[in-house]
Amino acid sequence: MVTFSSFKPLISGAGFALILAGCSYGTVDYDQFPGSATTDERVNGQAMTRAQEKERGSLFGEGGLNLFGGEDSQKGGGTGIGVNTFLWRATLDTLSFMPLNSADPFGGVIISDWYTPVETPNERFKLTAYILGTALRSDAIKVSVFRQVNVGPNQWQDAVVEEGTVTAMEDAILTRARQLRIDSANAQ
Repeated sequence: MVTFSSFKPLISGAGFALILAGCSYGTVDYDQFPGSATTDERVNGQAMTRAQEKERGSLFGEGGLNLFGGEDSQKGGGTGIGVNTFLWRATLDTLSFMPLNSADPFGGVIISDWYTPVETPNERFKLTAYILGTALRSDAIKVSVFRQVNVGPNQWQDAVVEEGTVTAMEDAILTRARQLRIDSANAQ
């Protein structure tokens, strides 16, 4: 038979817990507890806190990667891609004469396929453009140019790219990006 005396320790323990919960002196910042981070990294010999993890940032920038909209999509800001939109569009415009192999707007990489100019059928070019940031600056674009010459039927050999070709491509992209930015400002 169950009696009140058998539940007495349980009831008094629950009451004591409620009293302690009501005596809170303030809110607790769990971000400051060692080991609260989502990683096992250590800082100064202690497990990383969530606050230290937030200060460090993440691979996808402040706020992380938001694939499905959420709060950020309701703010009205943002470009939808991870790089400068003017540099991205300018790079696509500048390389539009070449067939594209791949274009990654989140990573900021555009890779062309081999292109053979009509004027020089015995050579071909391939370009890779890297957009390195969100600012419209000259150091935010890097272009790599590859050149091959025909040495026989379906045989191509790597060749030296003329000096200044890379700089000329980067300058053409930057000029187009500035034009797109001016056009955007005038349209508003």
